[in-house]
Amino acid sequence: MKELLVYIKEYTRECILGPFFKLLEACFDLAVPLVMASVIDKGIASGDKGYIFKYGGILILLAVIGLTCSITAQFFAAKAATGFAANIRYALFKHIESLSFTEMDSIGTSTMITRMTSDINQLQSGVNMALRLFLRSPFIVFGAAVMAFTIDVKAAVIFVIVIPLLAIVVFGIMLASMPLFKKVQSRLDNVMGITRQNLTGVRVIRAFNKEPAEIENFADSNEKLASMQLFVGRISALANPVTYVMVNIALIALLWTGGIQVDAGNLTQGEIVALVNYMSQILVELVKLANTIVLSTKAVACGGRVQAILAVNSSMEEGDYSSVSTAEGGLEVEFEHASMMYKGAGADSVSDISFKAGPGSVTGIIGGTGSGKSTLVNLIPRFYDVSEGCVKVGGRDVKSYKMDTLRQKTGIVLQKSVLFHGTIRDNILWGNPDATDEEVIEALKAAQAWEIVQGKEKGLDYVIEQGGRNLSGGQKQRLAIARALVRKPPVLVFDDSSSALDFATEAKLRKSLQELEYNPTIFIVSQRTSSIQHADNILVLEDGVLVGQGTHEELVNNCEVYKEIYNSQS
Repeated sequence: MKELLVYIKEYTRECILGPFFKLLEACFDLAVPLVMASVIDKGIASGDKGYIFKYGGILILLAVIGLTCSITAQFFAAKAATGFAANIRYALFKHIESLSFTEMDSIGTSTMITRMTSDINQLQSGVNMALRLFLRSPFIVFGAAVMAFTIDVKAAVIFVIVIPLLAIVVFGIMLASMPLFKKVQSRLDNVMGITRQNLTGVRVIRAFNKEPAEIENFADSNEKLASMQLFVGRISALANPVTYVMVNIALIALLWTGGIQVDAGNLTQGEIVALVNYMSQILVELVKLANTIVLSTKAVACGGRVQAILAVNSSMEEGDYSSVSTAEGGLEVEFEHASMMYKGAGADSVSDISFKAGPGSVTGIIGGTGSGKSTLVNLIPRFYDVSEGCVKVGGRDVKSYKMDTLRQKTGIVLQKSVLFHGTIRDNILWGNPDATDEEVIEALKAAQAWEIVQGKEKGLDYVIEQGGRNLSGGQKQRLAIARALVRKPPVLVFDDSSSALDFATEAKLRKSLQELEYNPTIFIVSQRTSSIQHADNILVLEDGVLVGQGTHEELVNNCEVYKEIYNSQS
């Protein structure tokens, strides 16, 4: 948690002024019982209305000043807490963006979402309460005890006994509940994961009539979360009744002792009222402190979870080479005995792959499901790093490049075409923010997507919904291809990105790729031999191993795996 405090440094002034004004308010609150005692003993006892009105006015003034201080303190505390949360949220998002796919796979999407939302919200609430009450409440408690000593030492002994006992209860509950809050947030991660899985896969769930099973699964996970929350809630809820009982017992003892002292003439009625008020203040502030500690306990637990993500470092080291020569248009890509194993996997996903692809060439990659096709092309832009061997782009190991330099030179269209909320133009400009409308249209035409734009009422200004929900699968794929083409990258990777296209449209797309003027190095991953049979070189993968390499004609004659795939599709 302490590592996160760096994100509140710019709000140091607010962190000082918030508690300061709360302490000012506390000082005025501590003065109220003494003024009340004076009104009772001198004003009411003697029937002096002028005295009563005078000190009544002082009480009103103290209340107004206290209210002003409280509002001011709340303003500074809220500003610091919201700013703190905003800084952490930004830092966490930025850090997650810097992580490699390996770390993202290990952490999990639902966990990262929970920590970006629920955990940071708990942190914000905890900091807000801490700035307002963490100093004020103890100050009132001990201040009330000191003021009680100025009134009567014997009565004040009760304060000395009850305050440590109350502290033991409050802090004991805090220590008991802190580790449990971590478990609550962990179970919330699980519920979030099930929810996300169901919402993204709702069509499959309904297609297989699995709603009852998924509802039961969610109910079980939700019940576990609720049970843990109830268990923690019961422990936290002990704070209020236990402190009330202890303080009420102390009040009875105080009234008993005070009554004896009044009868003996050692105390006045006003002073007894003041002592009772001080004890009541202690009760109220300890209840507030208990609630603050509960919130702070949650905040500390959540802060630890956020810090755990920030402590995860990317397994990929940034290179320092920031320029790439592209005199020939495309870039040579070379794999030298490259192997790659996913974290936690028992075997390599691709093993000992070697080949070379020159500028202007088209390399096809084919193989069965799980053969390592996507893994192979993901090594080019360094989505993952090789575990053995190396991958070179432009004659240099990809690890030597700066990430943005390497990826700026690589245009990739992934298996799942992801579009973002915004216009068609906005989505295409992701590939090249400086592209003109003419360049956007050129890319759309090359990707066989211009007819999509022409069919929309607003053309390039047609608004795409989040995830491209208002487009078909084929339309999303073509727009994603256009987004890659508008950059005019030296290396183009198409990872099974034409699977939703009909054969005629795919043939037009292949032709337009061959006619690209800037001579890029192209990789096409596909399940269909028709998509890659015109490639200059075809790689055939089976269980991560390169079992064949050559042209279509060569592989049909010499590679049994390729021949089997081709014959099954012919």
